[in-house]
Amino acid sequence: MATTLPKVDVVTVGLGWTGGIVAAECSKAELKVVGLERGEKRGTEDYLKIHDEYRYAVRYELMQNLSKETITIRNHRKMPALPMRQLGSFLLGEGLGGSGTHWNGHCWRFLPYDFQIKTMTDEKYGPNKLSKDYLLQDWGVTYDELEPYFYKYEQMMGVSGDDINPFWGKRAQPFPTPPMKKTPILSKFEGATKKLGYTPFMLPSANLSEPYTNPDGEAINACQYCGFCERFGCEYGAKTAPEITVIPTATKTGNFEMRFRANVVEVLKSGNKVTGVRYLDTLSGEEFIQPAEIVVLTSYVMNNAKLLMVSNIGEQYNPDTGKGTLGKNYCYQILPGATGYFEEQMNTFMGAGALGMTIDDFNGDNFDHSDLDFIHGGSISLTQTGSRPIETNPIQRDTPTWGAEFKKNSIYNYTRTLGIGTQGASMPHKENFLSLDSKYKDAYGIPLLQMTYNFTDQDRALHKYITEISANIMKEMGAKTVESRTPITDYDIVGYQTTHNTGGTIMGGSPDNSVVNNYLQHWDAENLFVIGAGNFAHNGGYNPTGTVAALAYRSVEGIIKYSKSGGSLV
Repeated sequence: MATTLPKVDVVTVGLGWTGGIVAAECSKAELKVVGLERGEKRGTEDYLKIHDEYRYAVRYELMQNLSKETITIRNHRKMPALPMRQLGSFLLGEGLGGSGTHWNGHCWRFLPYDFQIKTMTDEKYGPNKLSKDYLLQDWGVTYDELEPYFYKYEQMMGVSGDDINPFWGKRAQPFPTPPMKKTPILSKFEGATKKLGYTPFMLPSANLSEPYTNPDGEAINACQYCGFCERFGCEYGAKTAPEITVIPTATKTGNFEMRFRANVVEVLKSGNKVTGVRYLDTLSGEEFIQPAEIVVLTSYVMNNAKLLMVSNIGEQYNPDTGKGTLGKNYCYQILPGATGYFEEQMNTFMGAGALGMTIDDFNGDNFDHSDLDFIHGGSISLTQTGSRPIETNPIQRDTPTWGAEFKKNSIYNYTRTLGIGTQGASMPHKENFLSLDSKYKDAYGIPLLQMTYNFTDQDRALHKYITEISANIMKEMGAKTVESRTPITDYDIVGYQTTHNTGGTIMGGSPDNSVVNNYLQHWDAENLFVIGAGNFAHNGGYNPTGTVAALAYRSVEGIIKYSKSGGSLV
């Protein structure tokens, strides 16, 4: 029998970036907040020996345990969905900080085009640019409305950058800290792209270029360029993460309590409101009910969607009828690019997760799509993230994958290989969606989330176009051999691609086309808020974290307002 705990003002489900932002802002506003995290507590002091590539990058120490909960995946509805038994295509974070602990630190603002993609595409190219199978829609909020919240998150993180990109949205304030070091490798990319007529700029980074103290008084150190960012915590406290910023800010107020090993299995609802959540202690198996005036789902994309589904809140999307919104518009990302093999040695082993240069000439609608069979594009970057020894074995395609020749080429190319990669946009398709699996359950008896997803003709056309541009840049950089990324066919979970999953709990201007309004308040339960990349109506040409954080800051402003007066915020 479940133990009912004392009621609080706000309960968050998950303690990553969104949960941390909600906790910090609500607790500063004198609301009593409980943060439930199903993973463990952790922090900078736990990362003093973090440079263990096998433990963290191969065995995924900081990631979700798939033996307890996973998802099932299929390419189409006639295909049986099978459980993902080991992490591959994407990496689900778990524990304090969530994916905000093991991220690379790319800090982008989505383009103005992204937020009004349906309106702007129709105005320029007509309503039939893509077929009706693509479910394009505006987000219900504009870039200009979000701009102050973008800057609020940049201030909190201390983002390092330089406002010289002519293609992104107008900024009201400069970046809090200057850009990171422009290394010889990045200068090589800069020179080549300028010769080709493009406009390179330093990637906005949460690996800070200098020590910084944010407006809440939290100190973030300067990056040491050690090359251990993605899949790792930072032992220097130099990669901005929730556990060194928003979580300490919330804790200092005295209004915030964290509970770990607390796996939320249901959101409790009565009428047009939720009353709290039910969770299990993953060690003892004890069951608890946490009543709250306001419930905020701040877990990962897939977990937020699953919780709504198992709690029967909202109408499940039906691809046959087009009705329902929960699970709709799941999107991934497309990764065009090219690899270059050089003669000269470079310090590829040094770097940082967000040390890079980018061009936006082929992102969003920054180039003419009139004669192209796709829309949008992607940010094209060369990043110097550090080549770690276990998983870095760069060899040309005609090299055997074992034996003496493999070893010789791998060692030779280790400091002579560079890659250009693109965060390619993904458009929603009526056959790509999330639902509950009817067969498989997790360790707690809850149905697994089911992903139905495959690459589309739009994806394949975008990938081919941007890959050719990437290869041309690499040739201009002077590579002796250039290998373009192979064309994409069907989506496969084998091999890491990106953890930039979006959609399923999308935002919009009407309950007819979205799960939440533009304050991320659920249409069917006014005191329930759902925050994360699941709110994206499509996936853009950047990493999603910055846009997620901006939406979180705007949402928490609405949460505080709701706590005082109630009702719908739109």
